[in-house]
Amino acid sequence: MSDIWINLSHDETAPKKAPAGKVNRKKEWLRRKRHNRGAKGYREGKQKNNQYRQDFRQSQTPLQNGASIKCPPASTSTQSKSLSYLASAHSSSMPPCGEKPKEPLKSSASSPGSSVSSTCKPITMSSGNPSKYVAIDCEMVGTGPKSLSELARCSIVSYEGDVIYDKFIKPSARVTDYRTRWSGIRRRDLVNAMPFTKARMEILSLIKGKVVVGHAIHNDFKVIGYCHPPELTRDTSRIPLLNQMAGIEGNKCTSLKTLTKAIFNRDIQTGNKGHSSVEDARATMELYKVVEHEWETQLAANSTAMLG
Repeated sequence: MSDIWINLSHDETAPKKAPAGKVNRKKEWLRRKRHNRGAKGYREGKQKNNQYRQDFRQSQTPLQNGASIKCPPASTSTQSKSLSYLASAHSSSMPPCGEKPKEPLKSSASSPGSSVSSTCKPITMSSGNPSKYVAIDCEMVGTGPKSLSELARCSIVSYEGDVIYDKFIKPSARVTDYRTRWSGIRRRDLVNAMPFTKARMEILSLIKGKVVVGHAIHNDFKVIGYCHPPELTRDTSRIPLLNQMAGIEGNKCTSLKTLTKAIFNRDIQTGNKGHSSVEDARATMELYKVVEHEWETQLAANSTAMLG
């Protein structure tokens, strides 16, 4: 009876505890596996971000900024006249460096994301009909396995900076990279967003037949799937007059953030919440209005020379 009791007390079916050393080795293996998986995801994300930057810095198409394809370089006398005009025209509207204006102007229009109101307005003088001028800015996300750029938000402002259109847009393909650091787009923004097809029709109805101002605007037209007439397109990314005012030599493509800081002494695209397309569109329109008179005069002269 004693032997039987002993055999019953030692049940062979009971789970056996693993040695402490084996448990520690398994935990270490799992920790390393999670670390390697996270490092791989970080490297892939970094590569996607670098590819997005490279796409953004691509050179723009030759047909833009008016009717002429290649404008003749301005002479030294013309450049000096332009600089003197711009300096005298904006001496009263631009505050001294490091000082704030006494009465900052506030914006009354709202947008889905954050936007910064302009504290230094350029001259609100239009060489034509102000209602014919609009500024546009789009934010993109990456879709599909190759993270192709698709439209996720579009903002259009008037000549005075009032918001005409500002909506989140749901891409037709599955979003694989929200690019929040630059686009400001998050998953929740696109849950109930407008489909791309419907949004495209609304956008085209607002910009067709108007002078459209933008910064590297060929990228915006590309994601919309639209080609605007070159004589009605104004791209502020390659304007010698703006580069001269900002102290930048040549005809190189200058970022919107750099030009806004150099000319208006105002910071945009700050923080880690991403860009605001409303803020960027307003800044683009303000830059255009700074050189509007010289720009439109030059375009008119070039058109006359081509016709003659």
